[in-house]
Amino acid sequence: MEVPVVSPVLLATGASPDPVTFQDAQESATDAAGWVRENWSDWLGVGLRIVMIVVIALVLRQVVRRTITRFIARMNRPGENAATSALGGLLVNAERRRQRSEAIGSVLRSVASFLILGTAALMVLSTFKINLAPLLASAGVAGVAIGFGARNLVTDFLSGVFMILEDQYGVGDTIDAGVASGEVIEVGLRVTKLRGDNGEIWYIRNGEVKRIGNLSQGWATAGVDVTVKTDEDLDRVKATLASVAEAMSKEEPWSERLWGPVETLGLESVLLDSMVVRVAARTMPGQAVAVERELRWRIKHAFDKEGISIVGGMPVSSPAADGSDAAAGVAAPSAYASTTSPQSLNASPLPPQTPLQK
Repeated sequence: MEVPVVSPVLLATGASPDPVTFQDAQESATDAAGWVRENWSDWLGVGLRIVMIVVIALVLRQVVRRTITRFIARMNRPGENAATSALGGLLVNAERRRQRSEAIGSVLRSVASFLILGTAALMVLSTFKINLAPLLASAGVAGVAIGFGARNLVTDFLSGVFMILEDQYGVGDTIDAGVASGEVIEVGLRVTKLRGDNGEIWYIRNGEVKRIGNLSQGWATAGVDVTVKTDEDLDRVKATLASVAEAMSKEEPWSERLWGPVETLGLESVLLDSMVVRVAARTMPGQAVAVERELRWRIKHAFDKEGISIVGGMPVSSPAADGSDAAAGVAAPSAYASTTSPQSLNASPLPPQTPLQK
């Protein structure tokens, strides 16, 4: 005997339901089981495909990131030649190398993760039979809009990447970036920090830098101009400068800061009462000013010892030397300086006249 099954919803609404028998329910369950049995293999295949895509993407991402990390760590180690040579040891800057390698590694790891995970996400969506053409078109339009709105940010980022990859400057370098100059204290992908001569910190956007003058790469030149009288013996002046240069090149720490001999280049200019001798030397980057000051100090002491006079500026003549009167060049006082002189009284304005009364 079949017992009809009545839906509770129909009972609540008061409608007269059509009776549903257990046979109908059994047929529906059989159909559902058959549909599941027919499609379970497809579902299993899709699930296994998604799991395989995700696992391969994660493993590949980990392998690529580890490879990049090892490559950056190898770049961060100083080379054998640089470690053994004195010049290479002076050029080594651990903080600069560390920041540069970390920035390059961060960029490479981010790009690798974006490409691998983005490709995996598109492959997962294609597994669900989703049409990717509208999605890619929308992403392209959104990317163009975002890039146009944030073009300054993109410009700063790309400029920072190329500055780091080309090693245009680093931490500890003294640079002239046009908009500001000073010592680099931090290099970022978007902003570079400089400390100025007065201690101020400049934040420079990398996209605004049009030209860079690095004062810490390669070598620097220290130049000193020595002004002596025209009647001095040039051979004696040159010999004195040579002795100063030889003594300075053998003393610490100037022997390390000097990367070449101190040379007397010759006469820079010859005037009526003086002549200028140029002295120059190749120095360690950033040490040119210190070498110039030390050279001036030593040259002054050596010239005083040898009796060579250093002149400069406008000549000052003393009254005792030429016998002239110091007051001869002073103009006589004007008659108009005294308020009681006839000239001053004649030049004074007339007083106002009082009006006549009727």
